[in-house]
Amino acid sequence: MRIAVIDDYQDAFRSLAAFDKLKGHDVAVFHTPAASEQQLIDMLKGAEAVILTQQRTALPRAVIEALPDLKMISQTGRNAAHIDLAACKERGITVSAGGSGTPHATAELAWGLILSVARRIPSEVQALKEGRWQTSVGVGLAGKTLGVYVFGRIGSIVATVGKAFGMKVICWGREGSLARAKEAGFEAAASRDAFFSESDVVSLHIPLNKETKGIVTRSDLARMKTDAILINTSRAGLIEDGALLEALRQGRPGYAGIDVYENEPVLNGDHPLLKLNNVVCTPHLGYVEQSTYETLYGAAADQILAFAAGKPINVVAL
Repeated sequence: MRIAVIDDYQDAFRSLAAFDKLKGHDVAVFHTPAASEQQLIDMLKGAEAVILTQQRTALPRAVIEALPDLKMISQTGRNAAHIDLAACKERGITVSAGGSGTPHATAELAWGLILSVARRIPSEVQALKEGRWQTSVGVGLAGKTLGVYVFGRIGSIVATVGKAFGMKVICWGREGSLARAKEAGFEAAASRDAFFSESDVVSLHIPLNKETKGIVTRSDLARMKTDAILINTSRAGLIEDGALLEALRQGRPGYAGIDVYENEPVLNGDHPLLKLNNVVCTPHLGYVEQSTYETLYGAAADQILAFAAGKPINVVAL
């Protein structure tokens, strides 16, 4: 089969076990994201199968209908909301979406951001390189309050680490999430207002869907302390459009650690958050680590092999 692997930013795919699984197939790997639908069509022209890296690139109807050779889409992970499944069904294209990475990878990144912001690590590293010594005073976390918004696979790990650091941990979310938090020995915030106003650090671990889009509002952010930290390693769309930039400029919260953006990838430093001194930004690194890549791409390769053998797996139903 002619297989296209797109959005392999780091040229990592060829070094993974998943690449060896596809020996005997014609595999083309693309590292630079398509700048337009037409460029994406040109990139995928002739491909019989495509491996998508998470939700980095959408496959809308216009693209799918312009690819007559495409027979199969193999998604890394279970989220297929960025693929026009109806168009795939009409054209007889199989979509497989299975496998998942460890929640530890994103939880680790969340803590990397918390510590980087609290102890001013990036700015101090840069100052040292420029010949300056100790230019700021960081903030310790012991005794502070960590707010975890959704006690799920990732949030539970973040909460556990917070407890180990001597933080008071409070949680918010739906009833099921709060019940899990209480069962694990963590406290539910008295109210939504209390969650945002009392937390010294708020870490978001909410799945993005129609119900959660914009779930964190301007009013929520305005209740945060002037020295509080907001961490988002989930999705940018969880925060009301434009609210975070406005809030950080107004000083509530005082700081943020951000790994996700409305439109990705962010190239040429073209994002207003990058211009703020009270924000530490990373380029969506949450799941970007070796073992997670091996797991996600390995599952995607297995899905292609199963399809080629006439026994497709993890098929997404409409």
